Amino acid sequence: MDVFRVISPGLFTTIQDLGRFGFEHQGVPTSGAMDEFAFRISNILLGNPENTPTLEITMLGPQLEALNDTCISVTGAEIPVYLNGNLVHGWSVIPVRKGDIVSFGQLKSGCRAYLAVKGGFEGDFKMGSYSTYTRGNIGGYMGRRLLKDDILKAKETNTKCKFVKVRDEFIPKYPSFLEVRVILGPQDDYFEKGMIDKFLSSEYTISKDSDRMGFRLEGPEIKAKKHDIITDGLVPGAIQIPANGKPIVMHKDAQTTGGYVKIATCISTDLDMLSQLKPGDRVKFKAVTIEEAYNIFTEREERIRIIKETAVLLNYYNIKIKDKKYFSIVEVL
Repeated sequence: MDVFRVISPGLFTTIQDLGRFGFEHQGVPTSGAMDEFAFRISNILLGNPENTPTLEITMLGPQLEALNDTCISVTGAEIPVYLNGNLVHGWSVIPVRKGDIVSFGQLKSGCRAYLAVKGGFEGDFKMGSYSTYTRGNIGGYMGRRLLKDDILKAKETNTKCKFVKVRDEFIPKYPSFLEVRVILGPQDDYFEKGMIDKFLSSEYTISKDSDRMGFRLEGPEIKAKKHDIITDGLVPGAIQIPANGKPIVMHKDAQTTGGYVKIATCISTDLDMLSQLKPGDRVKFKAVTIEEAYNIFTEREERIRIIKETAVLLNYYNIKIKDKKYFSIVEVL
């Protein structure tokens, strides 16, 4: 089913799911949603499986014309969402009728938002995933970001959905300064203790040269006994220290191998929050144990479980929908 026409594509809007796995040995990165928490909740709200393809919106949102009735949800970065010029709630189900215009205002905090549609977006299914990897021109919409007049398709024509909203206390805040928890290694033995202490006590600024491949950091230089190693595997969250001493945090589109020493690795839950930082935002690092990282992960999964069970009814009057036709496509809890 044709579901949206792209009137304007935004800065960098792509189709993503949770990523492709099992092809790293062939040099293919996992790709996938940068903020997995926001991505998963966008699908949960609509009753989609959590790995259903969505739009990942970066900083500047698109403008979309609805080609059929459907329901959407928008999570992630704090960016105003408008339906026919009326402000509607993020982190909730939004009914959309044929001919409606979905648009976005100026970004307030965070960097990336996720627009899910009932049933999920269609796309190119490559190596077990719909995720867009633009450097390899695979997945998503022809392996690229969206462009004007692209036609987006949904996998499901059943537009009936429950009208729910995430409770405010479960909606993340996206500050411009973030403490990211890391596990030291795997090459922390290449650094003197003083350098590791310097790394953990310093503040860094996100460089303008940061993207889905990785975040380059500006700040105090970290020197290793030796910066180059025999090339080994890289995962999202690995923090490389190249010869210039400026850390690089690898992310979802990063290469699968690298020859620089890795001082630490970001824990997965904080990698979500890191993805919401913009150039100019600041970050520092805190070392935790594997056991602590596991407990933090468990807490996040429990939060997701609670959201599934306690999404609350949204007051219709708050979103200024006056046309009764909207009630025909939303099941009130």
